[in-house]
Amino acid sequence: MTTDSAEPIELAGDDQHAIVDEIGGGLRSYSAHGREVLDGYAAGEPSPSGRGQVLIPWPNRLEDGSYEFDGRSHQLPLNEPERGNAIHGLVRWDEWTVGEREPLRVVMKHALQPQPGYPFSLALTVEYALSTSGLSVRTTATNVGEDACPYGSGAHPYLTVGTGTVDAVILRVPGRTVLHSNERGLPVDAVPVEGTEYDFRRPRPIGSTKLDHAFTDLKRDQDGRARVELAGQPGMGLTLWVDEAYGYLMLFSGDPLPDVARRSLAVEPMTCPPNAFRTGESLARLEPGSSFTSAWGITPS
Repeated sequence: MTTDSAEPIELAGDDQHAIVDEIGGGLRSYSAHGREVLDGYAAGEPSPSGRGQVLIPWPNRLEDGSYEFDGRSHQLPLNEPERGNAIHGLVRWDEWTVGEREPLRVVMKHALQPQPGYPFSLALTVEYALSTSGLSVRTTATNVGEDACPYGSGAHPYLTVGTGTVDAVILRVPGRTVLHSNERGLPVDAVPVEGTEYDFRRPRPIGSTKLDHAFTDLKRDQDGRARVELAGQPGMGLTLWVDEAYGYLMLFSGDPLPDVARRSLAVEPMTCPPNAFRTGESLARLEPGSSFTSAWGITPS
């Protein structure tokens, strides 16, 4: 599969450059101050391992692809068949269109139509903008159907700070609770990070720790944002921030994936945890005509 027919959307200015992909509406690449910030993917190629993708109407995994909502049962396709899950929503491989475009800003839009397993209608926009503060991403979903619907949102950037592997990366994560998952990647419990190898509340090297974990109970700064910090080679660092709509951060070191294999770290903002369509935890309910907006961004340093 290639994406040669889709036009990459470029943003450039303030010593930064980003490319947004019309397939999936996600981030193909982002660089700042002459260095790559994202571990992205080449033009004409599909996104591997979820790189830069938009995860709507749910992030991460849904057990058996099945759930109930307002007394009705729904069955989604199992696009992670080896684990029996539906994963990362329904818009990753759809074509998005440009709604607004400026040199430093683009708004991508997409109409998510009713379909088996998700018989609801959403009007989606994702705004990407560059400024002296870095890259910001603002996502809005509006229920344009006649029935209430479940909704969650996420993003899947892989971050790099110039190290050969993530082992040497100095990481700070504001999560006070970590979710442990079973062999299917589904949460089974939530425990405090204190005293565990997943306590990154103070900056320290990742070392040999394998990360495929969601963090929550996020400590936020006075502006309401929670921040993940990465530092690598001298003078190379970044901060990924999320607003209050994002209560979860999935960190993934990509150990089992040959194209990742710890060369970069996925830090995935999520409005709800994995399996939220089944558990209802932090799941948004969108009434007809209502909207849900969430924002995250990256500040290079």
